[in-house]
Amino acid sequence: MNVILAVALVVIALLLGVAIGYIVRLFYAKYSLTSAEEMAKRILSEANAKAESKVKEGLLEVRERMENERRKFETETSDRRRELKELERRMTQKEESLDRKLDILDKKERDLRDREQRILVKEKEVTVEEEALKQKKAEQIKILERLANMSSEDAKRMLMQTLEEEAKLESAQRMKVIEQETRDTADKKAKEIIALAIQRCAGEHTAEITVSSVNLPNDEIKGRIIGREGRNIRAFEQATGVDLVVDDTPESITLSSFDGFRREVARVSLEKLITDGRIHPARIEEVVAKTKKEMETQLVSIGEEAALEAGVPNLPKEVLELLGRLKFRTSYGQNQLQHTKEVTWLAGVLAGELRVDIKFAKRAGLMHDLGKAIDHTVEGTHHQLSADIAKKYGESEKMINAILAHHEGIVEPKSIEAVIIMAADAISAARPGARRETLEHYLKRVDKLEKIASSFRGVENAYAIQAGREVRIIVEPEDIDDSQTTVLAKDIAKKIEQELEFPGQIKVTVIRETRAVETAK
Repeated sequence: MNVILAVALVVIALLLGVAIGYIVRLFYAKYSLTSAEEMAKRILSEANAKAESKVKEGLLEVRERMENERRKFETETSDRRRELKELERRMTQKEESLDRKLDILDKKERDLRDREQRILVKEKEVTVEEEALKQKKAEQIKILERLANMSSEDAKRMLMQTLEEEAKLESAQRMKVIEQETRDTADKKAKEIIALAIQRCAGEHTAEITVSSVNLPNDEIKGRIIGREGRNIRAFEQATGVDLVVDDTPESITLSSFDGFRREVARVSLEKLITDGRIHPARIEEVVAKTKKEMETQLVSIGEEAALEAGVPNLPKEVLELLGRLKFRTSYGQNQLQHTKEVTWLAGVLAGELRVDIKFAKRAGLMHDLGKAIDHTVEGTHHQLSADIAKKYGESEKMINAILAHHEGIVEPKSIEAVIIMAADAISAARPGARRETLEHYLKRVDKLEKIASSFRGVENAYAIQAGREVRIIVEPEDIDDSQTTVLAKDIAKKIEQELEFPGQIKVTVIRETRAVETAK
């Protein structure tokens, strides 16, 4: 019973607590609502006050801006009015000026009409006078024709012929003067360049021949070289490809061969055999084989030395070997390696004087005759073989053309450097003493030169002088006048260029003279 009562009291207490809490929350909520309404009213009041203040400020700002805009508009309007007044004033001045100009133009137009009328009158007068002059001229022509016994057409032809002859004479004289001035200037400059090139590249030249002599310590060694029944000399000739000539010349043996390299191998081998003293077929073959290897190695050294001397670096080993072989090759008695170096030096100097590629010119000069180092087993001309070698080792088309064109008439040169190589080769080959020329070839060239000169009309005699470097032509004075000598010299020179092959230049001199001879008795 007590427990039930206690539980009932707890429940009643809880209910009272809940009721009291609800009543308290109700009163608090009512109070909070009242406070919020008051706060809202206060905030609204403050907002209205601020809004009114902002409105007043905005109105003042708008009024001030409108006032500024009004003042600005009035100022702009005033300026525009002044501009319009100024423009109106200028337009008025222009109108007045135009009026004055129109008056002037009207006056000028009236003057022009008056002048035109006067010109028309003058034209009529001139036309009348012209007709009168034509009639007088026709009458004068008839009188002249009757007096001269010649028609006007004949007189015109005679006049034209006279003028044509005078023009030809004057043109020939003028052409002669211009050609002489050009020739003098060109010859002087060319001689300076070539003389400078030759002076800077002058060197000693030895003409290799087809035989070499080997000095012997005594004549007894000749028997040992010949050997029993000539077996040693046969073995030596077979191993070297060189003829061994043993004659009565004291303490000397002659080696004969057109191949300079083989002859040099034979000379060195023979000197080694003589020094060694052991001369028999087996030893000969051994020494010759060893000497060949040494000489082939030496070829590269010779080529390197030549390339270094010429100032052309970075050449392939095979090219250096071919360059070295040129030391043992001759052409018309001129050593080919020395000729190649001379062409290289000359080409470099000429390229420097003409301000073109010096390195290219030197390289082309050093490679232009490499084909001559190849023996007869390979077919082809030496310039074609040289070009093939250059192409094989990656040289440019320009280089190949320069090599092919170094002999005139093979291919056309496509660069200044190619012409320089052609000129340098001709200078090196054609200078006095550089090459040997057979008497028969020389006489044929001189005879053909004289025949070409004598084939022209009016030529009395032709003489080739200075070893074929100049031809002097004597003409008939009745057939060739002074003005025609220049034309004749030019025609003869052209025909010589077309029909005759020659190194360097040939000077053509035409001589015309009139002689009066009387005998005093």
